[in-house]
Amino acid sequence: MAEVLEAKKREDKHHSSSRRLRRNGYIPGVVYGYQTENTPVYVNDTEFEKLLRENGRNAVLSLNVNGTQRNVMVHEVQTDPLKNKIIHVDFLAVNMSEDVDATVRVVLTEESAGVKDGGVLQQALHELSITAKPDEIPDAITVDVSNLQVNENITVADIRGKYGFTINHEDTETICSVLPPRQEEEISTGEQQESGTPENLEGRETSEA
Repeated sequence: MAEVLEAKKREDKHHSSSRRLRRNGYIPGVVYGYQTENTPVYVNDTEFEKLLRENGRNAVLSLNVNGTQRNVMVHEVQTDPLKNKIIHVDFLAVNMSEDVDATVRVVLTEESAGVKDGGVLQQALHELSITAKPDEIPDAITVDVSNLQVNENITVADIRGKYGFTINHEDTETICSVLPPRQEEEISTGEQQESGTPENLEGRETSEA
């Protein structure tokens, strides 16, 4: 059963009203989507952040706006980078029987065989775009890398079909790979050489003068 989040309809839509709401411990927002008119709302910041922390960004919530409940997902969150506080939230009303698009983080699990042999694990995709029913969207997609050897990779094709949703990426896209130690050292050395100054540069200029 979806967690209930209490919300109030926001009648005053001026910026000064939004600032006042934030000062008083509320987050201004808007709800729109399935059978829902664009409706400005506000929610308690502590309650919303707690639900977000415990259920994840892709959870279905039951938003109770002035006594009317509807199933919603968090569509967008705006954050003040200086205060690290949520300042606005968009709720998307959803039909539980229809597919929706969502972005889900990718979590690599276990230690790969290649890393045990000295290789370096590199993650290329940290998020995946998927299509699924609202209640079938996971908080994270876990990828087991325990069998991944040096110079091997895991692509989208390797995990497609393991889950009950559609992955909206090409099969050839690399999720992660294990680089050999030497290649990692060469990359590091190359970056240092590009950013540094040749040791004999000053002497060469002097001799040419």
